[in-house]
Amino acid sequence: MRKPQLVFVIALAGGLAACGESSSLQVSDGTGPSPKLPEPNKTLIPTVNIAPAIGWPQGGKPTAAAGTQVAAFAEGLDHPRWLYVLPNGDVLVAETNAPPKPDDSSGIRGWVMKKVMGKAGAGVPSPNRITLLRDADHDGVAETRTVFLQNLNSPFGMTLVGNDLYVADTDRLLRFHYENGATEIKSQPIKVTDLPGGTINHHWTKNVIASKDGSKLYVTVGSNSNVGENGLDKEEGRAAIWEVDRATGNHRIFASGIRNPNGLAWEPTSGALWTAVNERDEIGSDLVPDYITSVKDGAFYGWPFSYYGQHVDVRVSPQNLDLVAKAIAPDYAIGPHTASLGLTFAEGNTLPAQFKEGAFIGQHGSWNRKPHSGYKVIFVPFTGGKPNGTPVDVLTGFLDKDENALGRPVGVVIDQQGGLLVADDVGNKVWRVSAAK
Repeated sequence: MRKPQLVFVIALAGGLAACGESSSLQVSDGTGPSPKLPEPNKTLIPTVNIAPAIGWPQGGKPTAAAGTQVAAFAEGLDHPRWLYVLPNGDVLVAETNAPPKPDDSSGIRGWVMKKVMGKAGAGVPSPNRITLLRDADHDGVAETRTVFLQNLNSPFGMTLVGNDLYVADTDRLLRFHYENGATEIKSQPIKVTDLPGGTINHHWTKNVIASKDGSKLYVTVGSNSNVGENGLDKEEGRAAIWEVDRATGNHRIFASGIRNPNGLAWEPTSGALWTAVNERDEIGSDLVPDYITSVKDGAFYGWPFSYYGQHVDVRVSPQNLDLVAKAIAPDYAIGPHTASLGLTFAEGNTLPAQFKEGAFIGQHGSWNRKPHSGYKVIFVPFTGGKPNGTPVDVLTGFLDKDENALGRPVGVVIDQQGGLLVADDVGNKVWRVSAAK
């Protein structure tokens, strides 16, 4: 065993959550349209600071922002990650986790990441289903729960166009026939197109939304590595947002160089497509800020060669300075290592006035930062279709005093009554935020 690997293993044996450097900046420094970007701090032992997943105690719940309240919309779920509201108000929740990916857990780094994910609550088999939740009496609690779709393959994103329900499995985009009010679908899916999967499949979540006219589908495909260490040949079609023709299944790369896009949403004022993105790890607690950004057709956002525009990542070999010169900076940083996944705009919500225009973001929480970042839901105010102001905490309290993870927020969506639903894949709940009575 080479010395760096041996040191890493010894450090892990002595305490997995206690190695690496610490932040010298606040999360707020890495937030906004012009975040602070210190020099990279690549250490022999990467920062590993896990918040062990323990779940909520009896009666426990997050802390809601002033003027709002939070309660469980649904409990006892199995790793709920993503949400979609059907036209009749039914809520679909993807109960899902990573698929088997044997080549992503090989070697020392793979072994380490497997331990990290397991301790963080992600090391369980995927339920591979979508569950339907119905709140027929509109009291903010789903009293009906049915298995809507099952035997999927790590499903994530969902979107409905007419009577066609699209589900993004980890390796293919599927279409199902849906009838309004149905509580389950038993028909076989039709494959629209294959999506990058395979035995590495590092960032496995695939999201999908439809264009306003329903003719196109937009699909997120994360990278197959942190910064290309598995070989750039393994990144074909990845770190990108695809545009898929709904009628034919033909696709093109709409935007690229986006390490791990998850949330997708149409900004209601400008009509622009926005995404929430996880940036790279292992160059210090203060780098690199995750971000939300409008997505420009044909644009390149840097990964893996550079970050936050044209800041070159010297770890990447071979480099591509011609592409770096084309890289554009994202619109708005939302803190380093916050693992910002969920994204939905405020349109249609009935929360207090400060939440009327802007974006809600589910931050799953860090493992590569000391102290922790994320583990909350935030709101970024917008004016005229663009971010304007500092983020506001919507839900906090997902970490206890001992820095255990009681829950981890992921998908966010506005329900038919104007409440904010939040999927919590460690707490195994869907929370609902509403205006305080």
